[in-house]
Parts: sequence; structure tokens; C-alpha cells
Amino acid sequence: MEWKPQVENIYKDLLKNYPVLKECKEDILESYLLIRDCYNQKGKLLICGNGGSAADSEHIVGELLKGFLQQRRVNERFLNRLVNLFPKDGLELGKKIQEALPAISLTGQSAFSTAFSNDVSPDTVFAQQVYALGLEQDILFAISTTGNSLNVLNAVKISRALGMKSIGLTGQVGGAMKKLCDVAICVPGTQTFRIQELHLPVYHAICAMLEAEFFPNPER
Repeated sequence: MEWKPQVENIYKDLLKNYPVLKECKEDILESYLLIRDCYNQKGKLLICGNGGSAADSEHIVGELLKGFLQQRRVNERFLNRLVNLFPKDGLELGKKIQEALPAISLTGQSAFSTAFSNDVSPDTVFAQQVYALGLEQDILFAISTTGNSLNVLNAVKISRALGMKSIGLTGQVGGAMKKLCDVAICVPGTQTFRIQELHLPVYHAICAMLEAEFFPNPER
């Protein structure tokens, strides 16, 4: 496979620093490639999970919507347009805006999620959002330490019916998610907190690889 040296280095560093992840290295790489292709097709990432995995969902969005390991200056075309429209403060504003990779955490819509959970069903609170927001070129990134969280699995089912790809991030056993998702990253571990400790470096590496792919920094 041909890939940029920065991307390859991040991937190799992950496996060097966390050798325990070598058993799922192919799935990590395939997940990166799926998301890369998604962004090349102008798609977006939808992310969901419960508890600590909900926090991970928000964390991933935070790394994608702004600079992660480097500054992402907006492109010159957009900056020039901004300055032409707003000569007084367009340049200053443009310097504070960063390039982004579109991602939405389905865990953060508190008004919707509480209303839908109360009025309809908490088991489909993520599924409803996937149905409302998902397009065929998008990807669902589903996080569940057991791989059996019903509301997450229902979201994956809806994503498949929409023609979307799905990536599961789970534990060693994999649960139902292992067969349901297009790719399942099953990190070694059976205790929830141990699984979550390994989820962090996995999605950090994927986010860094995506940043290096779409916003290469010649200085790195």
C-alpha cells in the first residue's frame, strides 16, 4: 500500500508504543482507510457510545474539527474570499479558523436525546440520529466495550440499511458488534476500564493519521 510517510510513521509508532495492539493492527489500518475514503468522498463521521465511550465520541470529534498535532490554516482561496467580504476583520478572523474533518458525536444532543428516550425509546436514540443525519458516503464509528450495547447496535443496523459503512471499536470478545460492523477493532482486554485505556491510543492514532493525510505538515 502506498501512503504518506507521516501517516505510516504514526501507524508504526502506535504499534511500537502499544505492542499489545498488534493483534488488531489490520483492523486499525482498514478503519483508517475507510474513513480516509469517506472524507475523500465528502462524507462525514457519525460517532456514538455510552458512558466512557460517549466521552470518547466527543473526544474524537474534538480532534477532527480542529488542529490536533498541528495547526491547520484555512486554504488561501477561502481566506481571500473572507478578506474580500470583510476587509476590516476578515484576515484576523481567518487566522483563528482552522481546517476541519467533519464529525458529529451523537451523544451530545441532550434536548433531542432526552425527549426521544422519554417519548419513544432509549434503545433507538442513536439509531434515530443516524437515520436523520446519515448519508451513504458517511461512516458510523460505533464504540462499545462489550460490543453488545443495544442502542449502539441499533445505530449500526440503521447505518447498514442506509448503505453506510460502519466501524466498531470494542473489546477482545467483540460481542455482536464484531459481526455486525464492516470492520471491528477488538482491542485485547475484558475489563471495561482496560479496554477504554486501549481505545484512546487507537483513535488518537487514527485521528493523527487522518490529519497527516489531509493536512500534511512538511516540517514534520
